[in-house]
Amino acid sequence: MARTAGRGGLAISFAKAYFMVTGLAQQIALPRVLGLDGYGALSSALSIASITYNPVITTSIQGVSRAVTQAAPDEQPAALRKALSIHAVFALLLCAGFYLFAPMIAHSVRAPHIVPALHILSAILFLYGLYTPLVGALNGQRRFLHQAALDIIAATLRTIGLIAGAWWFARSATSIGAIEGASLGFVASSTVVLGLALSFVGIGRAGPTKLSVKSHLAFVLPILLGQVLLNVLLQADLTMLRTFAAEAAQRAGMPVTAADPLVGAYRATQLFSFLPYQLLLSFTFVLFPMLASAIRDDDRDAIGRYVRTGLRLALIIAGLMVSVTSGLSGGLLRLVYGEEAARYGDRSLELLSIGFGAFAILGILTTVLNSLKRERQSAIVTGVAAALVISLCYWRVRGQNFGEELLFRTAIATSCGLALATALAAWLVFRAVGSLVSLATLLRVLAALAVALTLGRFLPYAGKLFTLVYAALIALVYVAILVVTRELGKEDLALVNRVLRRRKA
Repeated sequence: MARTAGRGGLAISFAKAYFMVTGLAQQIALPRVLGLDGYGALSSALSIASITYNPVITTSIQGVSRAVTQAAPDEQPAALRKALSIHAVFALLLCAGFYLFAPMIAHSVRAPHIVPALHILSAILFLYGLYTPLVGALNGQRRFLHQAALDIIAATLRTIGLIAGAWWFARSATSIGAIEGASLGFVASSTVVLGLALSFVGIGRAGPTKLSVKSHLAFVLPILLGQVLLNVLLQADLTMLRTFAAEAAQRAGMPVTAADPLVGAYRATQLFSFLPYQLLLSFTFVLFPMLASAIRDDDRDAIGRYVRTGLRLALIIAGLMVSVTSGLSGGLLRLVYGEEAARYGDRSLELLSIGFGAFAILGILTTVLNSLKRERQSAIVTGVAAALVISLCYWRVRGQNFGEELLFRTAIATSCGLALATALAAWLVFRAVGSLVSLATLLRVLAALAVALTLGRFLPYAGKLFTLVYAALIALVYVAILVVTRELGKEDLALVNRVLRRRKA
């Protein structure tokens, strides 16, 4: 059993890494197929839809996994059937509600031209509402290899569907545009994946079960609320920019679609800014069980040690990635998205990557709070962060003239909101545990980051190849400073080896 679980864990880790790679491929290919304006319009539609379907994914997987795990072996098929019926009703209601409110949502963000795409994407809420509970069942049955295979297939088909749909309808003579074509490709791929999931899992069978609608909803609704807050936080800045850029375009006598290239450029900056968070997300899967073991044993010293060590490594890793993405903002945007995106997003990426570096640390801190069974505090911090970003965007972005300054002001508002929320989370963790990173570590990392950023911003642009060379040089300088200041040493390499052995076990 341990060997099977180990193989399954490695498979799921690989599937998550594969999902990140295919997601990167999507973001690189779609602007080339759609253009920066079409990419901005599609990003707006997907951003709005993801606020709804991403919480469904996490909630369904965790809820059904728990329902199946807690059922006796002979009761699992009945528990599965009951859980699927609950989630199917929820998925249908969510799909219908999103379809009906899509025009109102699109007009509220000054993007009436994305209504057809939102109508198409409402089907994703229904399909994911059926598909992700089946993934949760695989997880609860400890069929991790099947779960990983399904995740890989889903990521592959989604990438193919989005890109192929956009490409086909961009070149066809039909009345369906490329944005709607990409959305149709997404729906088609999700339909295929749902069929595969049903063949893997089935729908259980009717029978007696201890699972009740009330108990299941009592478990999943708090998870759903927390995930909604998180996804509002992740998408708030892009959606607010969409609204205020369209308003600025109308004041300048331009159509609301003039905002699409600005939104596309800002989405490009998000791609690089999210990298520290995405990398450290896998780090939480190591930190969470270590903390849980220490909490179970009531080992206060171990809890403090794990928190200090986890935050220190997270700070070092986030600093390394931010030094490259912020220091080489213009070069990286030119490398992946082209000159137009770099012209609009250069300054924004310089700042936004630092703000999302803080967000990556916020993710670690909320993981600590969740491990300490302080889920309410974690949800409050996430809600405060979302409220700060939205409020600051209203204050700093709304009413500005149309142009690149809108992106930069959005980056300022978002980064400040994330930094303040991270400070609040750090205070809550310190109050609970009595430990954070040492002041010396913080100062050394900030010093290394400052030197690496300064170097990156003084390096002249010399083409795409030299951008990659510069990235390696900046990373080397950052690490060298930490080694010289004795922040990094042999014990850190030994720690990484221990963590890897622990994950393998």
